[in-house]
Amino acid sequence: MKSTAITIVLAIAALATLVPDALAAAPKPKRYPLKSCIVTDNELGSMGKPLSKTYGDQEVRFCCKPCVKKFEQNPAKYLKKLGK
Repeated sequence: MKSTAITIVLAIAALATLVPDALAAAPKPKRYPLKSCIVTDNELGSMGKPLSKTYGDQEVRFCCKPCVKKFEQNPAKYLKKLGK
């Protein structure tokens, strides 16, 4: 029993050392440059708390959930607003 507990503790410690490396390797998304929803051009916060998603290497912000769905139907159309 004691050796099993030690094995579990050592396994957790080994995994804990790997997690920070995996997180550090993930690149940060580019910051969303607009103060408005990418879909409707409504001011962010005008419809409640804005939503934020990452698409590829870009953060994208929305005024509401329906805008996320609309964006996902044709992301290229809206990403043009960011100069992509």
